[in-house]
Amino acid sequence: MGFLDNFTLRAPAPTNVVDAASVPVNNPDTFYLTPLYTVDRNTAMSVPSIARARNIICGIVASLPLEQYNKLTGAHIEPLRVINQPDQRVPGSYVRVWQAEDLLFYGVSYAVVNAIYSDGRVADYTRVEPSRVTPRYNADSTEIIALQLDGAIAPASGIGSIITFYGMDEGLLSRAGRTIRAAIALERAAENFAQSPVPTMALKSNGTNLTAERITKLLSSWNQSRKTNSTAFLNADIDLQVLGIDPTKLQLNEARQYVSLELARATGIPAYFLSSETTSMTYTNAVSERKALIDFSVRNILVPIEQRLSMPDFATLNTETRFDLDDFLRGSALERAQVYQILNQIGAMSVEQIQEEEDLIR
Repeated sequence: MGFLDNFTLRAPAPTNVVDAASVPVNNPDTFYLTPLYTVDRNTAMSVPSIARARNIICGIVASLPLEQYNKLTGAHIEPLRVINQPDQRVPGSYVRVWQAEDLLFYGVSYAVVNAIYSDGRVADYTRVEPSRVTPRYNADSTEIIALQLDGAIAPASGIGSIITFYGMDEGLLSRAGRTIRAAIALERAAENFAQSPVPTMALKSNGTNLTAERITKLLSSWNQSRKTNSTAFLNADIDLQVLGIDPTKLQLNEARQYVSLELARATGIPAYFLSSETTSMTYTNAVSERKALIDFSVRNILVPIEQRLSMPDFATLNTETRFDLDDFLRGSALERAQVYQILNQIGAMSVEQIQEEEDLIR
C-alpha cells in the first residue's frame, strides 16, 4: 500500500473505526431516551435574545479553523480536508454552524459518513437533523446498541454509519424551556399592547336600562366623536370605565429585560452581548470579554467537536484536533508589539517570523 492510497476514496476494509454500539447512557431522562424539549427550535429562535445568542456562539464556532498537532512533540500536522470541510459539497462553515446549534439546543449532534479512506478513517460526512436519529437500547436501557436514521438501523461503522458529537448537557431547549416560553409570552403581550395601545373602555348607564337600539346609537356616536375629538363630555347618566392593565403598571419592559438576562445566563453568554445590561466597553476590556466568551460559553461547544475529531476514525495515533483561537483572541497592536519585542530579545522569534505572523511579508 503506497502513501497516496491513504488519500484515495474506496470501498472500505476499515481498521480505525469507532463503533456506535455500547455507548453508556449517563442521563436517561434527557435526550438519550425521552426528549424533554418543551419548545421547538423555530419557536426558540423567534425570541430575539435566543437568536442573537445562537448567532454569536455558533458563528464563532463556524469561523474558527481546526488544526491538528502531535501530542508528543507539539508539531503541527496538516489536517485532511474533512477536518475543516466535512462535506465536500458545501463550505465547512455551513456544516459547523449547524453542528454548533445542535450541541447548543439539543445537547447532541449527528452526522452520516459519506466516504472513508482505505485505512478506515472518515473522508466525508454530512450533518443530519437530530430528530431524524433515534437510538436503540439494550434490555436495561443502560447502553445504546445501535442508531436508527429515519427508522432504519445504521451500520455501526463505515459508509452510512452515524457519527455522534456528544454535548456537555441536555441542551438549551430542555433546560431552559420554561424561560423561553416566558419570553415568548412577554413578546406576545407586548404585541397585543402595540396593536391596541388604547385601553378597553366601557360606558355605564347610571340611570334606567337602555334599549339595544339606544345603546347602539350611543356607542356609534361615542366612537365617531373620538375620531374627530380627543376630549369627551359625559352627562350624569353615563360613566366611563377603563378595563385592562396599564402597560406601565404591567412593567413589560422590565420583565422582558429580566427574561433576556435569564436567557443570557442559560446560554452562558455575557449579558451585554445581548444588550441585557448596560456596560462601558473599551477596546481593552473587549479583548478580555472575548476570552470570557470563549471560556464560559463557546468552550462547551468547542470541546465536544475537538475531542470527537481526535478519535481514531478521524485522527492517527498521538494526534489531537484543536480549534485555532489565535486570531479571535488577538490583542491590540501595542500588546502584540510588546510581546514580539520580548520574544525577539530572548531569541524566540526572528524579525522575519514576526513579519510573517503579522502578515507583513508579501
